[in-house]
Amino acid sequence: MIDKTALEQVINEALEGSKMFLVTLKVSKDNIIDVALDSDEDITIDDCVAVNDAVLNAFDRDDEDYELTVGSYGITSPLIMPRQYRKNIGYEVEVLTGDGRKLKGVIADADDEGFTLTTTVKKKLEGKKRPEMVEEQERFNYSDIKQTKNIIKV
Repeated sequence: MIDKTALEQVINEALEGSKMFLVTLKVSKDNIIDVALDSDEDITIDDCVAVNDAVLNAFDRDDEDYELTVGSYGITSPLIMPRQYRKNIGYEVEVLTGDGRKLKGVIADADDEGFTLTTTVKKKLEGKKRPEMVEEQERFNYSDIKQTKNIIKV
């Protein structure tokens, strides 16, 4: 079976100096390898081929029989890493919190510990007869989030 740590090192070396980063690496007991990449910019097929070639050069298929897939992490897939949250600052997302709340809003800020979500809520303001729509910001730790997904509008 292919050493996942060595494989991850080869992939990260192939990504060095680029805007791409490794999001997920799965190696099954049958040596089926699935690599998902993301980037601060667009990912091309040539980018995926370059990482694929780096793995093929590092791990001889005659020594280890394996199946390899290298692809772009899908836009409809949940955000996993802080870098993905930073990349999506200013974009609308749907957040499912650990306590079961489902929120829609815009990522206002993100760091290594968590992110700030700006939501629009209807609130009764003091001195007003009718509720008004106001923006609120709420800070979340990544550990308090079950899932965050981009909202795609067409």
